[in-house]
Amino acid sequence: MRDLFFALTRNAISRVGTALATASGILFAVLVGLEIAGRSHGPYLGILTYLGIPALLVLGLLLIPFGLWRERGRARGAAADAGPSAALPVVDLNVGRTRRIVVGFLALTSVNLLVLGLATHKGAEVMDSTRFCGTTCHTIMEPEYAGHQGSAHAGVRCVACHIGPGGGWYVRAKVNGARQAVEAILHTYARPIPAPVRQLRPAGEICTECHQPARDIGDRPRTIRERGEDEANTPSETTLVMKIGGRHGDAATGIHWHADPAVRVRYHSDARREAIDVVEVTQPGRPVETYRLKTPVTPAAVAARPAGAADQAGEWRVMDCVDCHNRVAHPARTPEREVDEAIDRNRIDATLPFVRRESVRLLREACSTREPDSDCAAGLRAFYEKQYPDLATSKKDAIAAAGRTLAGLGARNVFPAMAVTWGTYPSHLGHMETPGCFRCHDGEHVTSEGKSIDQDCGTCHSEPA
Repeated sequence: MRDLFFALTRNAISRVGTALATASGILFAVLVGLEIAGRSHGPYLGILTYLGIPALLVLGLLLIPFGLWRERGRARGAAADAGPSAALPVVDLNVGRTRRIVVGFLALTSVNLLVLGLATHKGAEVMDSTRFCGTTCHTIMEPEYAGHQGSAHAGVRCVACHIGPGGGWYVRAKVNGARQAVEAILHTYARPIPAPVRQLRPAGEICTECHQPARDIGDRPRTIRERGEDEANTPSETTLVMKIGGRHGDAATGIHWHADPAVRVRYHSDARREAIDVVEVTQPGRPVETYRLKTPVTPAAVAARPAGAADQAGEWRVMDCVDCHNRVAHPARTPEREVDEAIDRNRIDATLPFVRRESVRLLREACSTREPDSDCAAGLRAFYEKQYPDLATSKKDAIAAAGRTLAGLGARNVFPAMAVTWGTYPSHLGHMETPGCFRCHDGEHVTSEGKSIDQDCGTCHSEPA
């Protein structure tokens, strides 16, 4: 091994490469050992261990032969006047020193290949983890990561939807990731980040790995609980029977008719898929139906939409799951829904007068921090001190707890650094909070024969209670 060391370090460049590769290898072994022992935590340490240090190891290994090649070139130049020399060195394994160098070289190469193989495997695993996607570029991805962690798909890794199986989409995702890394370094990324509809695989490939849109689900009840803005925060319930449907025999029925593989709905809209002016429906055995908006969407009207929504040229898109379930993995909630749910879970005391109204107002105006004495907490306390001074003392703890809850709700929905606030990412599911279904089902989209996409409530649900 000593002979190999002296053979590799006869020039400065190879010495630097040997030192860099050796130090990287030792540090890699130490960090892997700490991880095995359960003492390694955090995505940044994983990036350092399986991406950063292996890159230094490779650099060191490349410097060694480069230094030897450069040194040999100098030797050939110096011996040019002395006559012809052998084109390649002679390796005689019968010589003990040569044999030791070759054996040592093969042993170190095997170790390096093992280290690089492990680093490659674990590096890909680190980059495919949800923590890497959500916390490495903390400020940029914080809104999406917070939404994902509070969604029904929190247990689904980001790469399951954003990449999925197959080499083609993997390469596309990594190329796109490299572009995003450059934007992050140069701070040229969009604020807020637009929904990556064009970068996602078709929903028919993503969602159907777990869900079956053509399956006949039938009718399912749904109860919507709300609170009034009166002094008593009066509760109310609306029960709907949702006609989810699916494929029933040879026909597709209900809401999931839109996702049936035999049905193709294509539409033309702005980039945010909110201003839809043309809908084209293709069904087996029927002529294609084209529904056009009675009053076409003008470029000026599109340009007047919120920042990021303008796309005057528009675009065509084939409807799939994410056209309605567009925030299924990153829910975009409203202040009203957040407060109603917090009251139902006793995180906000329902006996506090006007607490629902004031909570919604404060969430819309300020709350964006988890600090106990945030604008939300201070605002709620100030309201009761002014309007209900006795209650401000007797219910002091309940008011403080409600303020902390509001601060938390604001922190998981409002991200000033990314220009994300309430309504930045509207949900297209339903029509209670955003136009949603009414983007098409508004009675204003008609065929040349006068047939319209109706707005009949009974198409999607009934209301028994």
